[in-house]
Amino acid sequence: QLQLVESGGGLVQPGGSLSLSCTPSGFILDEYAIGWFRQAPGKEREGVSCNSAHDGSTYYAGSVQGRFTFSRDYAKNKAYLQMNNLQTEDTAVYYCAVGHLFTVLDGCSGTDFGSWGQGTQVTVSS
Repeated sequence: QLQLVESGGGLVQPGGSLSLSCTPSGFILDEYAIGWFRQAPGKEREGVSCNSAHDGSTYYAGSVQGRFTFSRDYAKNKAYLQMNNLQTEDTAVYYCAVGHLFTVLDGCSGTDFGSWGQGTQVTVSS
């Protein structure tokens, strides 16, 4: 299993911003689809955003569309999730994951991603 480390979580007030990073250990992200998922207490895991290395497609869940932005830095071998205008309902543990997907135009399913990071807590509270 490939190893991933998320960072950048924390406590932020509503309307604030955070940038999450996903760093792989011992492999290159270039050929992998990358997904950002979150899970809040008592709720099912949700695919927030994902990107296919094959066709370059990017998916955003409707709840984050227009507020979150996925990106990759090929030179630094990292992936990011920029989160703006955070709301209390964004509070969750956020995970990055990698897999092999031709396209993500149909969305992010956790079952398509085989390797996961340990997660980083994002808390939005006043």
